[in-house]
This record gives sequence, structure tokens and C-alpha cells, in this order.
Amino acid sequence: MAQQVTVTEHILLHQKMVPGATGQFTRLFNELVLSAKIIGRAVNKAGLVDVLGFTGEVNVQGEEVKKLDEYANRILIHRLARSGVLCAMASEENADIIEVPENLPRGEYIIIFDPLDGSSNIDVNVNIGTIFSIFKRRSDPEAALMSSDVLQKGSEQVAAGYVLYGSSTMLVFTCGDGVHGFTHDPSVGEFILSHPNIRIPEQGKIYSVNEGYERYWDRDTKKALAYFKSPKNALRKPYSGRYIGSLVADFHRNLLYGGIFMYPADLRDPKKPTGKLRLTCECNPMSFIVEQAGGMATDGLNRILDIEPEHLHQRVPFYCGSLNDVRIVQEIFEAEDRRKKKK
Repeated sequence: MAQQVTVTEHILLHQKMVPGATGQFTRLFNELVLSAKIIGRAVNKAGLVDVLGFTGEVNVQGEEVKKLDEYANRILIHRLARSGVLCAMASEENADIIEVPENLPRGEYIIIFDPLDGSSNIDVNVNIGTIFSIFKRRSDPEAALMSSDVLQKGSEQVAAGYVLYGSSTMLVFTCGDGVHGFTHDPSVGEFILSHPNIRIPEQGKIYSVNEGYERYWDRDTKKALAYFKSPKNALRKPYSGRYIGSLVADFHRNLLYGGIFMYPADLRDPKKPTGKLRLTCECNPMSFIVEQAGGMATDGLNRILDIEPEHLHQRVPFYCGSLNDVRIVQEIFEAEDRRKKKK
């Protein structure tokens, strides 16, 4: 029988390779893993207990809060605050930065998360997930926390990942040295290394986008979609259209099989002129992962990881996936940008 490596063993091995490592990151990750197990258990029995439906509340994004969404958020905040290595957290569900209370031990790490991505699919049993992004504080730990400590560019992430709750529960993450996937084995209660050194195919064959909103897109995005549907593309045949509507599910499939995920800016909602996805808790962690796997992520013109966040819940257009596919999108946007500047 092949040797099985748990996620804790993997992190400890990584820790030994980092000069001056203190073990704080390992403690933080252990709390993340425990939180994922608790949330995964609740997801698996969601139809049997009272965790489906809406709470009656609206989050900072103006979206109705699902009961399981709120449960996952509470679990993460409670567990991570007690890791002893965080100074602050930020959640997609909370308007402001969550500082670790003074009565709890603190550290130098900051975590930003979406507690339950794809939660609109909870009631219909479609894959959902938890997305997280980890930074190190930049200011003096003895001084007051600064907003710039949390609003760092994605390129400053020390780790990022997601947990996918589906037919099996899977943890995928990077610490900047490649992407690794771990599948939860319920018989032993551990995440076991199942997908070492994940590499996204350079050339994809799938496009993932909600075509129902095409009429609201800009000309560049429509051109990109036409390319993927045309027999005159790199494949010499139309790409397959696959769209679940849960970022972690669509991203995970494309990461393994190759393809591009697109959530462009659109004109449907004047409150969201730059699209729906949040830079800090969704686009940054996914971009870090895809780049570490050999892919690419852009807002059309700019590398996602180079964008300086202006506020915690900033939204950006998002094109992410196989290198060749995302490059095509960026070339289309750059050509249109040059055309506009010549006018």
C-alpha cells in the first residue's frame, strides 16, 4: 500500500524548509483544517437539519444570508481567532475587519475568507466551498493595526487555498511552492495528499461563464466568447461550455482539466459595475493558486495579483485559467485599449 501523507505532515515538512520558521503558520493551518471538517460535516447533513434556507438577514454585499453561510462564518471566526497566531481576519460576510480580541493571544498573520462560496446552490445540493487567503502583517505588531496590513496586493500572499465540499471534501492550497490537493478520508478523519504538484494544462478546452448575461457585457468580453465558440480558435473547434455557478466548483474543474473561467464586468446592476467577484476573498486566492499551477489570471488588462485593493469588498472583472486561454482574452482587451487611446 502506498504511503499516505496527511496535510499536517506536508505542512510540517514545508516548515522545516523555511529558515526561521516558528510553527505559527502550522498552527493556523491546523485550525483551518479543523474548521473545514466541521463545516464539511454540516454540509453533508444539511438536508437533515435546520441549516437550509435563509436567515432573514442581508450581508454587506446586499445578499440574503443562507443559514449554512452564517454557520460557516461563525465557525471560522471562532476557531481562527483562537489559533493564537492571527492579529486580524476579514470575511465576505462582515463589513469591517475583524480584529482578534485583546483577551486572546495574537500573532502576525491575517486571513481573509469567503466562508461558503456558491451558497446560492446550497438548497439544490451543488458543490460549494470555503476560500481563504493568508498574509503577514507589515506594520509594527506593537502598534495599532493599519488598514494597509489587510489591504495588501495579492502578490504578497503567503498562502491561499480552498476547500471543496462535494462528492468528497477536498483541500487545495499553495504556499508559493506549487499547488497540492488533499482529499478527506472520513474513515481516519484526515486530509490525505491525493493530488501532488497540480499543473493546469497550458491549453484548455473548456470555457465557464454565464452566457445569459452576454447582452450586458462589453465588446471585449463578447469577442473573447466568440473566439472560444469559433472553429477558428487554437483547438480548431468550439470549446465545451461548462458553468456551475459556484466559483470553487468551476475553478477546480478547470484547474484539473484545463480551461478558462470568466466573470466579466456587466451593466445589469449599477451597484456592481466591475462585476460580482471580490478581489480580496475570491480573486486574489484563486489567482495565486492558478499562477502557482502554471496558469494566469487577469481583469482583462492587469494581472490580478498586482492590483492594489482600495477597500475590503472591492469587486473586479475576473478571467482565470489555462495560460493560452487567458492570454487570448488579455490580447483582445489590450488591442481594444490601444484602439481607444488612438482616438
